[in-house]
Amino acid sequence: MTLEEQVTSDNELTEKTRQQLTQFRTVLLRLHKTLLDFERDAYERAHDKIANSYAFLQLVMSDPWFAWLRQLSELIVEMDELLAAKETPKDDTAVALIQQANILLTPSETGSEFQKKYFTAMQQSPEVVLAHSEFAGLLGPARLSKEIH
Repeated sequence: MTLEEQVTSDNELTEKTRQQLTQFRTVLLRLHKTLLDFERDAYERAHDKIANSYAFLQLVMSDPWFAWLRQLSELIVEMDELLAAKETPKDDTAVALIQQANILLTPSETGSEFQKKYFTAMQQSPEVVLAHSEFAGLLGPARLSKEIH
């Protein structure tokens, strides 16, 4: 069943989709950490060294420098909430979150603010490219082929 076919489904969350969402969430967490590390390094080059983890957390939550990453943070939280929901979530909701990740994590020089900054991060960081390739690998060969050409 393709993602498009799954979106039209109004069934309860299937085990297959739950596993896919869990895989995406895990990969997105790694990618998110990689992007945080990338932005922390850039921030410290432009400013001073961040004193400690608490100070870094405060910056991530409130400083405009890190604002673009909040979309990804919020998407991961939505996935967490769906996976932990007491009532049975709908399959199409999980598939929509995966599709949202696919759209958000499409690097582009002309896209949304996130996509532009993500494009720049991929140009400057091999670690971001590797983390992105893990994400793209979950989407299958069609996504990887589009990005290579």
